[in-house]
Formats: sequence, structure tokens, C-alpha cells
Amino acid sequence: MSLLRALLVWLGILLAAVLNGGARETVLEYRLGSVLALVVSGLLLSLLIVAIALATVRWIGGPGRGWEIGALWLVLAVMFEFGFGAFVQHKSWEELLRPYTFAGGNLWPLVLLVLLLAPPLAKRLREGGGRSVR
Repeated sequence: MSLLRALLVWLGILLAAVLNGGARETVLEYRLGSVLALVVSGLLLSLLIVAIALATVRWIGGPGRGWEIGALWLVLAVMFEFGFGAFVQHKSWEELLRPYTFAGGNLWPLVLLVLLLAPPLAKRLREGGGRSVR
């Protein structure tokens, strides 16, 4: 696995997440309300992560390294959320931990699971499921 490539793809996922959050706050909440907007935004971000993984997993490289990529992306996401939330936004522990529940339509735990599972799933799909394709 190319660590630099995996990191670059994660930065793309981060950008997609920021844009998704902006769309949620400026468009979806206005049209759908906050709870439904969180659900739609969480599902959309999950789909974006899977699409990005499918598009880049071969470029990242490393046969059989899907789980390592997923674990790296998961750790980076959690570190970013806590680091940015604590040091830039000055959020309390209660505020930092709130997204890690499903309260109020929040799907962040599902998004994190998708972040972990997308690379190994993408590798399996791209490599023909481990069987020869005829």
C-alpha cells in the first residue's frame, strides 16, 4: 500500500465530507428539516466514500491491503474530528461525542463503519471477489 496515496485519497474524502456538510447546512436543512437532513447527508457521504474507494483502490495499491487502508481512513477521520473540534472549534467533550450516537438522525457511526469497510469491499470488487472472472 502506498501510504502517501492512501492519505491523498483520504484528503479527497475529507473534502467531500466538508462539502457534504455545507450542502446539509445550506440546502438540506432548509428543505428537509434538521433530522432528515442529517439522515440524507449521512447516506450521501457513505455513498461518496464507497464511490471514492472504488475509483481509487487500485491506484492506492497493495494487494490485500483493503483493511489497512480502511483502518487508516477511520483513524484519520476520528483524529481529525476530535482534533479540529477540540483545538479549532473549542468544543466540549459532550459536543465532541454527540455525533457518535444515532440521536437526532445522526448517522456518523454508520459513516465511520463505511469508511472502514469501503476499501476492502472495493478491493474485493475490483479484484473479482478473489475468484477468476471468465
